Amino acid sequence: MGRDELFNHAMAARERAYVPYSGFRVGAAIRLKNGQVITGCNVENASYGLTNCAERTAIFSMIAQGFRDVQEIAVVAEGEHPVTPCGACRQVLAEFCPAATRVTLYNTAGQSLVMSVSDLLPFAFSKEALQSE
Repeated sequence: MGRDELFNHAMAARERAYVPYSGFRVGAAIRLKNGQVITGCNVENASYGLTNCAERTAIFSMIAQGFRDVQEIAVVAEGEHPVTPCGACRQVLAEFCPAATRVTLYNTAGQSLVMSVSDLLPFAFSKEALQSE
């Protein structure tokens, strides 16, 4: 499966977004090392703080299904330029993905920006910071 197929999975997930308040649909697709793809979309709530982003939905679904071996991620949203993940999503990606994991950000026209998890969140807070001596 090529990168275009991962974009297509993210686009399909985007169509399933529940966004009655913002109308801003986002889709994410994670390719695992075994080739399987897990997707997520943003899900809004009338209590805005309970809204969940597409990237976190995909990561949490991956964990719930018993996987941890992320190979690559695609995120797609409408905009003039590719949209980057919010800070909370960047932290969650840093928790569950190797720092070098490829993250391709797309707009719906197919323009892309390729980054790594460490590009998105340099100096990420990690479990190593919680180690006591």
